[in-house]
Amino acid sequence: MFRILLADDEGIMLESLRTIIESNFKGTVEIQCVKSGRAAIELAETFRPDIVFMDIQMPGINGIHAMQEIRKFHTSVHFIVISAYDKFAYAQEAINLGVLEYLTKPVNRKVVIDVLVRAMQKVEEERRKRSESLKIQEKLETVIPVIESGFIYNLLLQEERNRETGNYRQLLDIREEYGFMMVVQFGESITEGVLTNAVGMSVKAQSFYSQFREIIRGFFYCCIGPVMSNKIALFVPWEQEGLTYDERIQIIEKSRNMVRRLEKDIDAKFKVGIGGVKPFEELQDSYKEASRALTESKGRVAHVEDLPIGCGYVGDYPADTEKKLFQMVLRGDTDGARQQADLFFEWMLQNYPDCQADIQIKVLEFVMRAEREAFLNGGMTYEFRYRKDYLEQVTGCSSYEGLRAWFLQKITEVCKNITSKQEEQTEGIVTRVKQYIKSNFQKDISLDGVSEMVNISPYYFSKVFKEEAGENFIEYLTKVRMENAKEYLKNPELSVKEICAMSGYGDPNYFSRVFKKYIGVTPSEYRERLG
Repeated sequence: MFRILLADDEGIMLESLRTIIESNFKGTVEIQCVKSGRAAIELAETFRPDIVFMDIQMPGINGIHAMQEIRKFHTSVHFIVISAYDKFAYAQEAINLGVLEYLTKPVNRKVVIDVLVRAMQKVEEERRKRSESLKIQEKLETVIPVIESGFIYNLLLQEERNRETGNYRQLLDIREEYGFMMVVQFGESITEGVLTNAVGMSVKAQSFYSQFREIIRGFFYCCIGPVMSNKIALFVPWEQEGLTYDERIQIIEKSRNMVRRLEKDIDAKFKVGIGGVKPFEELQDSYKEASRALTESKGRVAHVEDLPIGCGYVGDYPADTEKKLFQMVLRGDTDGARQQADLFFEWMLQNYPDCQADIQIKVLEFVMRAEREAFLNGGMTYEFRYRKDYLEQVTGCSSYEGLRAWFLQKITEVCKNITSKQEEQTEGIVTRVKQYIKSNFQKDISLDGVSEMVNISPYYFSKVFKEEAGENFIEYLTKVRMENAKEYLKNPELSVKEICAMSGYGDPNYFSRVFKKYIGVTPSEYRERLG
């Protein structure tokens, strides 16, 4: 059955077309008729025609515009244009819209039948292709889970997996060179971060596995492994080595939303552990990190890079003080870092007063570690002989107080280096943007566009700009535009409309409202005051 829509404002033409089609294609067509472009658009949304005969000249929306609108939501429709006007512009536009045939009125019976047969053949061919595509997709939906399960097993369990991994990657069209593992764990309930009834849920998982895959696919482009006890491993391809902080936050937030969706649609509780980005040969390590994130966190979603340092300590070693110290160092918080460094030094004196060499080694270790963090984060520039006197300075301290002073001094220097570098970068970014605005204020400038130019997220750029400039981005841009508009208004040869465009605005009325808001009077009133 073919659905055919006839659109023409002439009733005689509609009846003539209907009669020709019904008499020659009886029992194989369903026909609907309309007399305007608007009616054709509205009916096409519900009728979903295979073929449309469209007149060009109709009241209101003409045939060309109607076809453009229909094409937006119904891309597979075939248009046949019938027009009393043999105009090149119309014919050219019809060709651009992929019209099957452009016919000039009056059209005889044979022409209508011939073009309709060709249109029906095209519809049939497209239906056949869609059917074959669906059959292939149906088969793939059965095969792909098996291939993905084999791929996950290959990554995690096989010792010599390089060749097989390459085969799996080819089958699954994985072109990225890196990736990370996620482990989704499920249970009947959750108590203090621990999921219950692992055995029972591993059996139940067989019934919701297909639904689980569908939900996961809505959040991540990934390969989904088989049910292993009450866990399912996921592999997420990644284009580059490592994650930025923002990327990690986005993955965590997406995982949190995924857990909410899983628990909404599936009668179970879920947790997610996320490993670090690794090359393929190290994905076993990423899986171990994801599993560790699950076990060491009581939260519903945990990323391995958010976990505390995985190290065991003997006695009352102040691990929290150590952690806070390096957090403060990375933030460039001089006072905070000095306070934590002093607390740690005091702990060493109280617990190991007779172990001078050990205290010296620890001080040297912390200073070098702090400097390494500064090197890696761009706060300092590395030079091989940078520390050539450190060993002599540490061993040469005649008292613990002298060693403490040296320790605090070095931590202070690292913090100041990081802070000055951050301030330098921030000042450089804001200065660059201000200069860009002053040179391009007449153009279409947006926060998103400028943020992309300096390679910073809009949210962070907005925060940095306001902290440095003392006003937000839009306020500064508007101020620059208004100051230039005031200068333009001094030139009597320029109209307000021209000044509007020269100041970066497209709407004179909006320009006048903004000008009055910031200056207190309209542009015309301001010019009158200038005399």
